[in-house]
Amino acid sequence: MSLIGDGLEAAVHKAFTRPTPRSAPAQMRYLVKQLKSTKAAAQTLRISQRTVERYVKDQIKKPRPDLAARLQREVNKRWQPQIRARARARAASTDGIVIDTRARLGYTAPVGSTDQDRIRHLTVALPPHHAARLFDAQEAGATDQQLQQITAEALKEVYFQDGGRRAGSLEEVRFTDIEHLEFDL
Repeated sequence: MSLIGDGLEAAVHKAFTRPTPRSAPAQMRYLVKQLKSTKAAAQTLRISQRTVERYVKDQIKKPRPDLAARLQREVNKRWQPQIRARARARAASTDGIVIDTRARLGYTAPVGSTDQDRIRHLTVALPPHHAARLFDAQEAGATDQQLQQITAEALKEVYFQDGGRRAGSLEEVRFTDIEHLEFDL
């Protein structure tokens, strides 16, 4: 995934009501249950069907680090889909999303303004329509660059222009060199 996509996923994970399964056999059983077969789980994880069966029967308990990461990622993708959808819908309709970032921000503006890029640490509450744009783009498979552009436009409107009360002549905001990025619902 991408930095912004991972940040959005981490924010949604905070809404979960139960922790994901911890052990590899429990994760494998959950994945098999979700995918309805050991064959589908094996194809998803790029391992043999027999290996999946061994995990399900607790014959193997400790996966290789790369398999453990893939297994955790696949379980996280499927864990509590209704709560995930509810959290996204709430952020996109009423609550909005909070972004906490430390990145290089600059802008394009008319001649005579100080538009030099500089590192800024911002914590900004984005309105629901910006959260909806971010989640919709993520669902549509947007690249990190596209998600970064949507975030830059949101910061332009909310932080630099303050909802239209100032800096009306701003043309474009540059959001680069991201050192830290965290979202909260």
